[in-house]
Parts: sequence; structure tokens; C-alpha cells
Amino acid sequence: MTGWSLQELWPDLSRPADPDGQADEVRIVYPQRNVVPASAWSRLFDNAKLEISVLAYSALFLAEDLAVSTLIRDKAEAGVRVRIALGRPDGHHVADRGHEEQVGDGMSARIRTSLIRLRSVADAGGELRLHDTVLYNSIYRADDELLINTHVYGHPASHAPVIHLKQRAAHGMAATYLDSFERVWAGSCEIAC
Repeated sequence: MTGWSLQELWPDLSRPADPDGQADEVRIVYPQRNVVPASAWSRLFDNAKLEISVLAYSALFLAEDLAVSTLIRDKAEAGVRVRIALGRPDGHHVADRGHEEQVGDGMSARIRTSLIRLRSVADAGGELRLHDTVLYNSIYRADDELLINTHVYGHPASHAPVIHLKQRAAHGMAATYLDSFERVWAGSCEIAC
């Protein structure tokens, strides 16, 4: 019912044999981002030991959530690698997305607001970059767990499904999204660009 395995809820239970580690990576699917519980976002980032990665146009809902943005900042201060790639406010694809959602320059304004609110993450050692890429989904990663917010033409991301994945193999769904993140990150630029 929760999307979590019994062993994840109760770690002391014995684990079933899974010799090749090819278990299903999909933990749960939410019909819309706005129904993902706030605790799911906090739990995702709080569990990060090595890396937090975000790829979105604005991620304003996270930047405005003081508890989550503070948690991400604290993780950066503690040495967790934090990488956040947001859309270029003046980018071609951001303008297209604003037009598709019928918000015009509102998309650029959301990105600028996020950049201001996430400045403390950068000050704590996190990396903030800008991209001008068509995003088919937004990616929110903490180590081997991902929340993938699909994008639907003409609808804001908050009205589109979210897939919670846990990477279990080198070549699975999660690996595909992680590769996508790395490719966009490599082509993104520092905030000053």
C-alpha cells in the first residue's frame, strides 16, 4: 500500500533472496506531484549520504519549502555533493515551456525566485548551474533513490505524475535517468553565464 517493501519499513526482518539484483526499481507512482507527501521529499533528501542532484526548470516548490531547502543546505555543509541544474531564465526552452503552460514569463520569474532562495545551498558548497535543455522530466535524486516528475505538454509539472525509483542495477530505469542528468549537467553552465 505504501510502495515500501517490508524490509524498508522494518529493517530487522530477514531479506528475501535476490541473487541477480534485478528486482523492480519502481517503488510507487503518484498521479500528480502535488499529492506527493511533503515527508517523501524530506525523507528522500535526508537519507542522502553521498549525493543530491536536482534537474528541473525551476524546482520552486522545493526552494520555497524552508524545511527541505534547509535540509539540502545542511547536507551540502556536511559534505554531501549537491548539484542543482535549473533552466536558464532567458533560455529558449524556458520561454517555450512558459508558452506551453500559458504562463509566459512566469516560468523565468519562478527560476529567478528559486535561484535567490537556493543561494544558501551554493554558499554551503552546493553547485548551482543553468541549462537550456528541453526537459521531458525533472529529476530529484538522493544517492540511489529518485523521484522522476514527468512533464506533460500544456500542464505544470505539479499536475504530472511522479515515479519513485530505487536503483537496483547498473542498467535499469534509474540508470537511464541518471545518465540523462549527467548529460544535461555536463552541458550546463555556472550561474554567471
